[in-house]
Amino acid sequence: MGQSLGIFQGRQRRERHIKVITDRVFKRVKNQSGKDTLSFEDLYIAVLLVYNDINKRLPGPHFDPPSKDQVRTMMQECDVNFDGEIDNEEFVKFILKLTSDTFVLVSQGLLVTLIVAPTVAMATKKATEGVPGVGKVLQKVPNSIYASLVTLAIVWFQTSVQDYD
Repeated sequence: MGQSLGIFQGRQRRERHIKVITDRVFKRVKNQSGKDTLSFEDLYIAVLLVYNDINKRLPGPHFDPPSKDQVRTMMQECDVNFDGEIDNEEFVKFILKLTSDTFVLVSQGLLVTLIVAPTVAMATKKATEGVPGVGKVLQKVPNSIYASLVTLAIVWFQTSVQDYD
């Protein structure tokens, strides 16, 4: 849960995480090609590897990688020295530009979960006051603990449903 909350720490943290991922992927693809730059084919393989990491590590829906045409267009935009290949610094800028929408969607999903879930928890706790047996037990549980338990249950449910998709 701490990593999920880390998304709210700002752009610098996101850029550091992307830099770590991009350096690892760039090094892996570079070692296979033997060059210090990535051609279009190498770049597309790297994009697929980055999206694989994103889908493994970030909460939220599955994100499809961009098409080859989209990658080719963005490659031309990020190739600052116009040599037709992408070096490590250009690759970091390329991936930041490519994944900006992905991180916005993940952040929005976390906000909804972390704001709506405690609100629903408190509403259900209030609604159970008149239920015999259950109402008295729930009223003894502190609000913060009850809200945390319901939020964790909702997050667990969301991740288990995504595993089956």
